[in-house]
Amino acid sequence: MAGASYPPKPADLTTPVQQRIAINGPNSISVGWNTYEQLTQPCVQYGTTSENLNLQACSTTSATYSTSRTYSNAVALTGLAPATTYYYKIVSTNSSVEHFFSPRLAGDKTPFAMSAVIDLGVYGEDGFTVTDATKRDTIPSIDPSLNHTTIGRLAQNIDSYEVVLHPGDLGYADDWYLKPKNLLDEVDAYEAILEQFYDQLAPIAGRKAYMASPGNHEADCEELDWTTGLCPTGQKNFTDFMNRFGRTMPTAFSSVSSDNTAKVNANKAQMLANPPFWYSFEYGMVHVVMFDTETDFANAPDAPGGSAGLNSGPFGATNQQLEFLEADLASVDRTVTPWLIVGGHRPWYSTGGSDNSCGPCQTAFEPLLYKYGVDLAIFGHVHNSQRFMPANNSIADPNGLNDPAAPMYIVAGGAGNIEGLSSVGSNVSFNAFAYADDFSYATVTFLDTTNLQVDFIRSSTGEILDTSVLYKSHTEQFVVQ
Repeated sequence: MAGASYPPKPADLTTPVQQRIAINGPNSISVGWNTYEQLTQPCVQYGTTSENLNLQACSTTSATYSTSRTYSNAVALTGLAPATTYYYKIVSTNSSVEHFFSPRLAGDKTPFAMSAVIDLGVYGEDGFTVTDATKRDTIPSIDPSLNHTTIGRLAQNIDSYEVVLHPGDLGYADDWYLKPKNLLDEVDAYEAILEQFYDQLAPIAGRKAYMASPGNHEADCEELDWTTGLCPTGQKNFTDFMNRFGRTMPTAFSSVSSDNTAKVNANKAQMLANPPFWYSFEYGMVHVVMFDTETDFANAPDAPGGSAGLNSGPFGATNQQLEFLEADLASVDRTVTPWLIVGGHRPWYSTGGSDNSCGPCQTAFEPLLYKYGVDLAIFGHVHNSQRFMPANNSIADPNGLNDPAAPMYIVAGGAGNIEGLSSVGSNVSFNAFAYADDFSYATVTFLDTTNLQVDFIRSSTGEILDTSVLYKSHTEQFVVQ
């Protein structure tokens, strides 16, 4: 462990670290955290004032894997009043009171925003550090020495968004070999970076519902396809990602539609869901589907024999993910949740040429997104920010942003990681915005039932780099095109 930069263990090994919360169901938030010893009964106290945490929920979920120093704990808080601030304390002799905003009920038409943050890596000696001291933030308690512009901006803007979507690539622990100090410590270096990153993320993920799905950097302890044989069993096949998020992400919500077919489809989606790889949730005006661009479809890049050489999965039965996606999209009642958005890791529309786009992903997923009238599709993988005019089958929708039939596509992969930014490179005709000069991320604001605003934000300054408003009339209760 000479080179591995493990965080120091707390004196009390039940001290919660790497805290994260997620929407777990209607009126439910899951609280996840790690500890340096196994807990027989993880518990969370909570209530609607910080002085009176009169409710408590517990579980028996405290799990680890062979190479990890920590145990992942998860507790579901159920029966929450909607759209209400709750205070919570993870039960330990050494923990503090934090707070969250409980999920809005499906059908709540109050405007709100989500942040889309993808390809976010560890900062500090194992990552990519910005040296400009003006880019530091300490709201909430971000370590100022890290100069992490995106986490810092999320902290400074903490009251301006209610949910974070992060479809893939968290931490970049599999890039440990890029730092020479780690070269004799690959097993420990990988775990050390994971511990560092999720500690750095905790001030955001412990306060805002942090909805994650997989990217290629979650697959293995090394990204280079010819070196994955060096990874021990505990660091292959998305093991940490499953251990960390598998018990906190939701499956799919029961439909609150009056339509019986919608209820049947939603129930089918619940049975086919496989969190944290593919799942959905509803929040106010929006139905959100998170899916897996890495495995579990034909020619998936990270699957056995796939182009990435990462030999991972499958995580479901044959066609389970696509059957889930179709049932889930078909269940969306636009009179309840007018907006339908999806999040996945690898895009099929991207500037920079064919190396940046996933053809098998387009073949597998795009027909379903068009058929069921997805409004916005959010991707990462390419380390910059991009916005495209609505398109289907690589053809721009003639209506543009004014009631298109095709989805609008964005890439929000410029949040910052050890690999740096990707140049914009060659463009495509229906690209409307591309930015690779500094770290950035996106916010999606649901203004009302027919207007959705997408902003790209420069992390270091907070300036809005690009803004657009998508108008959708949403006149059909169920969209089938």
